[in-house]
Amino acid sequence: MSTILVFLAGLAVIITWWMAQQRLTSKPWLEVNATSDIPAWTRSAIATEKIGLGVFLAVVGALFTLFISAYFMRMGLQDWWAIPLPRILWLNTGILVISSVALQRAKAEAARSNDSALRLALVTALAATTGFLIGQLFAWKELVTAGYVIADNPANSFFYLITGMHGLHILGGLFVLSRTTSRVWQGAPLPKVRLSIELCTMYWHFMLVVWLVLFALFAGWANDFIAICRQVLN
Repeated sequence: MSTILVFLAGLAVIITWWMAQQRLTSKPWLEVNATSDIPAWTRSAIATEKIGLGVFLAVVGALFTLFISAYFMRMGLQDWWAIPLPRILWLNTGILVISSVALQRAKAEAARSNDSALRLALVTALAATTGFLIGQLFAWKELVTAGYVIADNPANSFFYLITGMHGLHILGGLFVLSRTTSRVWQGAPLPKVRLSIELCTMYWHFMLVVWLVLFALFAGWANDFIAICRQVLN
């Protein structure tokens, strides 16, 4: 239970920060102005798509929080044997970082209306994300070849389940990114694709954070952190 509280608290902090960045916490009804100074009602500056993505990411974060909590509770039983961390996961992590950085660059170039740099950044993100997914398949193949099959050990099952779920979310994002990249290369006006690029950037940053947490989990680095958190909560 303490593990769930720790991760849910972290998720709440991230969501609160995001809401503050998007100015969702403002209270215009508390502002004191003359009646004549009150502007006419206009639509919120925050795109509905961003709010929807924020809610979706909160649900995804809760899902992975439950996976991680179940992982920690299950690993305490006697039939648990930790599996070795494939070295290719280090490379995959670096590739996913490159993809996230490339999308951040794409967002900046879209704001500057720099078509050539934007196209390069989007293609880089697309290629890096594809490389990450291929690398994850190689990590699975390496473990299966070494005898770590999915039904042989609970640790194996959790590894394939969690990495597979993360991969599916990346694959879904890759589909959207592919469509956005295709529209840019076809010469779509930047104002029409800028929001899609921003949404992809938000999504990739979130999935990168999720993967870094998972990587620390599989590498065993998170054990000491959770132990400290349990001591603090108890």
